Amino acid sequence: LQRMLSIAVEVDISPNCNACKIADVIFPFILNIPLRSQREAFLNTMESQLLRCKLLELLFQHSCDVPTTLPLSLAKILYFLSHSSVLLPYQNETATWQRWDEMLQYLSLLLMSYQNVILAFPLAEHLRSSLNDRMDLIIQKAKPKLQDNDDISHLDIHLQTEDFISRMQQVLGQPFPPQITEKLCTFR
Repeated sequence: LQRMLSIAVEVDISPNCNACKIADVIFPFILNIPLRSQREAFLNTMESQLLRCKLLELLFQHSCDVPTTLPLSLAKILYFLSHSSVLLPYQNETATWQRWDEMLQYLSLLLMSYQNVILAFPLAEHLRSSLNDRMDLIIQKAKPKLQDNDDISHLDIHLQTEDFISRMQQVLGQPFPPQITEKLCTFR
């Protein structure tokens, strides 16, 4: 399945557009996966970083009280940190700290996937381009174009993280479970 989804993203001239269409179709099914381990297995084994980004973006948009119109970017990921709620329909019996832990896990996965699509690896940095264009860009050693919303400061990160920690403290109290503390450090 994961290989087929990856190929489906790549078959058109616009992988970005295909990823959006496929994510729209798959998203309702992800909402109905009952166990966290099953959701994580599906998302972690996804071969297409671009499709994973789109699915996680939809998941966070769905969990925001006020969805944003920002394009997928580092600024949008920080927005999700501050505005996402942790209660999804399938999490009713889960302990509160585990819901926060899952949210942080997916936020870190979104950040890593986004970095793979845009910033990280020479062969992966043009994943939004078609295969033909991608080869030309790699041969030319063209750098990926960053969006304006990818230019965030350390102060932005600090303020959004502190806001998130205050929201979590109101719900969980102190001290945080070690899993949450570790995920917060990883995200920073």
